[in-house]
Amino acid sequence: MAKARKPNHPKTLARRAAELTLSKKAKDVVILDIRKLTDMADFFVICTADSDTQVNAIADAVHDGLAEMGIKPYRSEGWQGQQWVILDFVEVVVHVFYREAREFYKIERLWSDAKVEHVVDEAPAPTPALPTEQ
Repeated sequence: MAKARKPNHPKTLARRAAELTLSKKAKDVVILDIRKLTDMADFFVICTADSDTQVNAIADAVHDGLAEMGIKPYRSEGWQGQQWVILDFVEVVVHVFYREAREFYKIERLWSDAKVEHVVDEAPAPTPALPTEQ
């Protein structure tokens, strides 16, 4: 099996991280482009989970999925509390929030000047029904 290539651009990494969150049914997934606002990172990926179990599942999916590409976080926090897990990949920081924690911290409001990209899970188009003979 061929080894997966590392993304060479932070936006590509952010999009891959967002896709990985969706693989565990994350909700309200957004990518914030904060390049013009700070030098602490280029992008934030933010998503919501409906339970503490899902917070861990989403964070694990991002961690493991990017590790398969040879990308490991510089640091991570929040695994014990299961309310807000942060995976810091330097240029990209992934925030996995339990619904109530996201509503409380309102991180998008803090970075309201950032360009926002909403990421949705694209379901396949429905197959048209074949006509039936009568």
